[in-house]
Amino acid sequence: MRKLLIALLVLLPVGLGLFFFLPQLIDRQMNTVATPPPYQASGAAENLHKTLFVADLHDDALLWNRDLLERHDFGHSDLPRLLEGRVGLQVFSTVTKSPRGLNYERNDADSDNITLLVLAQRWPKSTWNSLLGRALYQAQRLQDAAARSQGKLVLVRSRQDFADYLAAWERDPNRVAALLATEGLHPLEGKLENVDRLYDAGFRIAGLTHFFDNEVGGSAHGLEKGGLTPFGRRVIAHLEEKKVLVDLAHASRALIDDVLKMAERPVLVSHTGVEGTCPGTRNLSDAHLRGIAATGGVIGIGYWDTAVCDTSVKAIVRAIRYTADRVGVAHVALGSDFDGTVHTPFDTSGLALLTQGLKEDGFSDADIAAIMGGNVRRLLLETLP
Repeated sequence: MRKLLIALLVLLPVGLGLFFFLPQLIDRQMNTVATPPPYQASGAAENLHKTLFVADLHDDALLWNRDLLERHDFGHSDLPRLLEGRVGLQVFSTVTKSPRGLNYERNDADSDNITLLVLAQRWPKSTWNSLLGRALYQAQRLQDAAARSQGKLVLVRSRQDFADYLAAWERDPNRVAALLATEGLHPLEGKLENVDRLYDAGFRIAGLTHFFDNEVGGSAHGLEKGGLTPFGRRVIAHLEEKKVLVDLAHASRALIDDVLKMAERPVLVSHTGVEGTCPGTRNLSDAHLRGIAATGGVIGIGYWDTAVCDTSVKAIVRAIRYTADRVGVAHVALGSDFDGTVHTPFDTSGLALLTQGLKEDGFSDADIAAIMGGNVRRLLLETLP
């Protein structure tokens, strides 16, 4: 027995060490690129890219225990690489729950992979069993990074914040605005008052569902795939009252229909594909493209295989072209899904390659400026509180 206890005492630190190292290993293996940096676009594309305000509507970097201010040789984004890619605004989303056996067709809400990740990354006790706690903790991590960034990472909460940031950015673009979003509203934990708690923590974009149905409505990947619940209708009304943008990424078709019927403000889709170039459970139909555009919203085109049916700049551009041809350039944006356990053509420092791809496809410089960030800039100036 004594030898067994000694062996356990020896093996326990080893096991814990492996457990705590596992998240970085997963991060390295699941947030990958087809081509590693450095990236070099054509001279014409590089010159145009240096004039652009670039905005990306979706990044899950807050899920991982990486310091946003330090450059990493894995994953897709951090402040040094965002600056290198000339990103002017990055939306950071908070992931709080993910079902075991995750797939794009049918998932229930009865299991969760994120709990183990939370424990392995040694997040505080408030995050162990509370989805709201996880969202608030990730928000705090972004706030802390902004506070330590010496003005290089600026958290935006209001239209005035954004206008002030843009004035500073025009003088010196060596800075990035950060906007908080939630990937699904299961952190509400069924309580309408938690909309206010998320708002007070800085959230200004609210995804309704993620990979499973929740109290608000159906997911494109859920079991029921239904529309808005009665609680969900109250949530949408309250979000619009608070001037929080509604995000229809991962929403079921019925949920999209219900939101479009009652929306009185622009809605967006932060990261998606389109059925016209890549059929799939969560990719948008032409009718939904038109409905979202009719609200004045924007559609963020994703970079990963399930969104655009390839891992290439050409595939991203093809989806952008299709969307622009259906609803107009003014409603197209970027929605990378960086750091969301996806394989992409490049990391965020390689965005000039996308500028080059748009030029080669025949988009004008003005259209490229709108797609790469101008449309998001306009939308936020119109809709932030």
